[in-house]
Order: sequence, then structure tokens, then C-alpha cells
Amino acid sequence: MSIAIENFVKAIYNNNSHNARNTKPGNIAKKLGISSAAATDMAKKLAAKDLLHYEKYQELQLTEKGKKMAMNIVRKHRLWEAFLFKMFDMSLHDIHKEAELLEHQTSDLLAEKISAYLGHPKFDPHGDPIPNADGKITTVDTSVALSQAIETKTYIISRLTSDDKEFFEFCAQHKLKYGNEVTVTKQFKKNKMTELSVNKNTILLNEDFSTLIYVNEINQ
Repeated sequence: MSIAIENFVKAIYNNNSHNARNTKPGNIAKKLGISSAAATDMAKKLAAKDLLHYEKYQELQLTEKGKKMAMNIVRKHRLWEAFLFKMFDMSLHDIHKEAELLEHQTSDLLAEKISAYLGHPKFDPHGDPIPNADGKITTVDTSVALSQAIETKTYIISRLTSDDKEFFEFCAQHKLKYGNEVTVTKQFKKNKMTELSVNKNTILLNEDFSTLIYVNEINQ
């Protein structure tokens, strides 16, 4: 399959994995930087290849064949992120960019070698689960977005769900890293902002950021 097809299928999977991001062709087009017309044409072509279900004005849904392809690409992408982070201590933004290139050139054999070398990790450095060789995610996700977290409770950051450079720079600057503790001190529901305490420092996040950071409550 072409890189364009692999990226299209992966984009549907990634958007479908986050409830706030729908999978209509227009949204997939924005994610991939293509026109809505091009996304619709691609959706029709992939529907003919039994990779997805296409219905006008409806969200795109992957078939079992499409899901298998998507999970294979996602596995390679996240393994490369884990490898690059471990070996070169690259930033979360940079490992994502490089993995976007490497995922398409990686055989199943090499992916398994990388996984074995890393000790078969369950998560990448962003906190996203890594599918196993059968394309299955074996971990259970109990996380919630910071925007939905409960005031006064302390959480562990479990995922950073973005590919934006400024977002990762902000997170690094304020110690918002996978595995770090944060306490939600106030939810400003009317103004859609979340106040956090991180290492005794107070941080105020707007909804654009608080919906991208997922957490698990400590001792839940």
C-alpha cells in the first residue's frame, strides 16, 4: 500500500481513538493537510478496497481489514518513538516526526526486533499503548482528560495526545510529562480552564490543552 493510504487509514484510527475528534472526510483532510475533496475521493477508493465504510455525510469507519492495517502502522510508529526516545533522548515532538517517516519503511520483522530490544514495551513515550504483533492492545485504558478530572484529586499523567511542537514545549517547560503527578486544584467550567499544581507550581490550562492531557487517578 502507498504511504498516502497508510496515513489515511492511520488518521481515521487515531481520530476514532479520541471521542472529541470525528472521522468525517473534512476532519481527516485537516489532519493530513489535504483538501476535503481529496479526502472524499480517497475514502471512496479505500471503501472499494474494503478498508473502510463510506457513506456520504457520515463518519468514516474502518473495516476489520482496515483496522488490521492501521494497527500495524501504529505499532511501528510507536515502537520507533520508544526506540528514538530511549537511544537518543529526543524531544516528544521530534520522535513523532521521525517515526512518521520510519513507520512506512519498517518490515514486520524489524518491528519485532525493535520491540524485543526494548523489552516489548506496552506504551510509547507519549503514554499511548503499543499494539502487540497481533495488532491487539492488551492494556486497559482508565484515563480521563484533565478537563474532566475532579478538583482536589491527584493524578498521574498517562498520555499526551498531540503532535504539536508548541504543546510539547509547554509540557516540557512545566513538567507535564508522562508519569508525573499533578493535582487538580480548580475546574473553571464556565471559562473552560483547569488549574493544576505541579511540583508546588500553579499552572492554568485552557481547554485546548486540558483535553490533550490524559490522567489516571492515584490509588483509584
